[in-house]
Amino acid sequence: MNAIEIHGLTKSYPDFTLDHLTLTLPEGCIMGLVGENGAGKSTTIRLLLNMIRRDSGTVTILGRDAVQDSMSLKEDIGIVTDEMGIGGCLTPRQVGRIMRHTFAHWDDALYVDYLGRFSLPEKKKFGQFSRGMRMKLSIAIALSHHPRLLILDEATSGLDPVVRDEILDIFMDFTRDETHSILMSSHIVSDLEKVCDYIAFLRRGHLLLCEEKDVLRETYALFHATAEEVNSLPADAVVGRRTSPYGVEAIVLRDALPNGTELPPVELEQLFILMSKEAETR
Repeated sequence: MNAIEIHGLTKSYPDFTLDHLTLTLPEGCIMGLVGENGAGKSTTIRLLLNMIRRDSGTVTILGRDAVQDSMSLKEDIGIVTDEMGIGGCLTPRQVGRIMRHTFAHWDDALYVDYLGRFSLPEKKKFGQFSRGMRMKLSIAIALSHHPRLLILDEATSGLDPVVRDEILDIFMDFTRDETHSILMSSHIVSDLEKVCDYIAFLRRGHLLLCEEKDVLRETYALFHATAEEVNSLPADAVVGRRTSPYGVEAIVLRDALPNGTELPPVELEQLFILMSKEAETR
């Protein structure tokens, strides 16, 4: 079973359209959703969670319709977004008491353990928390009712590198259970590169690619050369480039290069930046 199946998902605003998005997240995997500001990452997540109404398309989560079965899905989805809806006067201890009556499988002991691991003061008011502390509390809540799917919108944003690394390890531990899956958006591409099995790249509401991370590394390479050398490559070999006074950086398809050409693997951040620049020229 797939954790998420999206087919033809569309949402239009006066200045933006998420255009017929189709992608699949297999169960037991982590998918990274990446793109520049305004690419459609948060819109996609809000549509998955029925926070906004779609114009067209279908969404299936854990084998169930995301709209018709939204109430039952609540138990199986852990959510981390900027819009947590926690009152500023509440303390983490009080939040735990509320969640105990919200989720059937709420685990008080696990929640207290996460508060300790994240160094969150149980009696401090949420309104006095920094952004990083708020995100950590949201992650603690999301994990403490034993979900099967985590949906994370910039969950590591605002966290220092040490805490980010710890949280990424927690996410990877979560998916060691093959019935657990994660969809996470992030501007921190190195985080996605560390933990994700699949990468989906959105640009201005369009899906440019959705592929296994390891396949991306095998498919694309980074080519440093002169403009003449890049232009001499087969027309379909270059999928992105950046020109500077020192030459050209190009993202190229390995299979389209002459036999025997050896190039280093591309980093995901380089791939996305140069593919975006190429898309601007079309």
